[in-house]
Amino acid sequence: MQRTDLIGRIGILALAVSLILPSVARAQNAADIINYKGPDRQKRLEEGAKKEGQVVLYSAMIVNQAQRPIAAAFMKKYPFIKMTFWRGDSEDIAAKLAAEVRANNVVADVVEGTGVGELIVQAKEAQPFYSPDLEGVAEKYRDPAGLWAPTRLSYYSIAYNTKLVPPNDVPKTYEDLLDTKWKGKLAWRIGSSSGTDLFLSNLRLAWGEEKARAYFEKLAKQKIINFGSGSARTLVDRVVAGEYPIALNIFAHHPLISAAKGAPVNSQLMNPVATTAATMIIPKSLRHPHAAMLLIDFILSKEGQQILAQANYFPVRSDVPPNPKVAKVVPEKNGYKENFVGPDKLNSYTVSSEKIYQDLFR
Repeated sequence: MQRTDLIGRIGILALAVSLILPSVARAQNAADIINYKGPDRQKRLEEGAKKEGQVVLYSAMIVNQAQRPIAAAFMKKYPFIKMTFWRGDSEDIAAKLAAEVRANNVVADVVEGTGVGELIVQAKEAQPFYSPDLEGVAEKYRDPAGLWAPTRLSYYSIAYNTKLVPPNDVPKTYEDLLDTKWKGKLAWRIGSSSGTDLFLSNLRLAWGEEKARAYFEKLAKQKIINFGSGSARTLVDRVVAGEYPIALNIFAHHPLISAAKGAPVNSQLMNPVATTAATMIIPKSLRHPHAAMLLIDFILSKEGQQILAQANYFPVRSDVPPNPKVAKVVPEKNGYKENFVGPDKLNSYTVSSEKIYQDLFR
């Protein structure tokens, strides 16, 4: 090899190393920041956030009910940070972040939603972090690996039209759904991890495979209507309209919100009540680690959780009560057993539950 060629190659290699090392250093520095536990943690985060000046949240929370109030309260507490947010369904958020990762241009500092955390963890694009405010959250709702933190809980029930289903006929148990009078009158959401897959996974986890499979084979004879043209909220609206008398595995508080406005709909919990948690993650290559941790702390704090409670979300902190308008669907406060299907379980059971759905209910 000629000397000039060798020198040229060494120069190219040196340039590549010079480009790589700063990004590696930034990643290591960010990991140190988001996992720092020292007594001066708050001071360090604030000083760093003042230099960063901004933070970006991607979330599935409703903008006017939750994201704007959170942003307003957060920026009032930290006026030196400009908080911006983007709302999308969990699948859309995961796709947007994946595109940013491929382009090596990650914009989001914190990502939040039901199911989105599992997708990002599975893609190995999340990194562990520490927040002292997790101490206010029951241990069963936390991730031992520290890759995600819960933000709000969701409880699932049936929704029924009160004009089409008399009070004495309302199914109270899963076995009640097998009554032949409900054949062809039950609907559930397909194409969503919190729809059919969660319904099946919940009972598999609670009852065991043999009992659950026997039940599913009986339930399949009910000719359940597969609803795939909208969100969980859309399905509840169809129940309100009388298109379906009963919908399975919907967010239990949605019918209560509609009923408060005069709609002919109600919720009915069933043992065991499936429960999931929306989660927050920190993506790799984030730009504002100090501000990101201040935002995560704030959302997990009592103040942040109270904002979510006012928006009819269910807080993850035990010292923050839910809004009285929706409190009657909190399982353990109303005599029902809760079955928490955490992100790890939801992720590991979804594929096999989808196969059961395809085998029995298509």
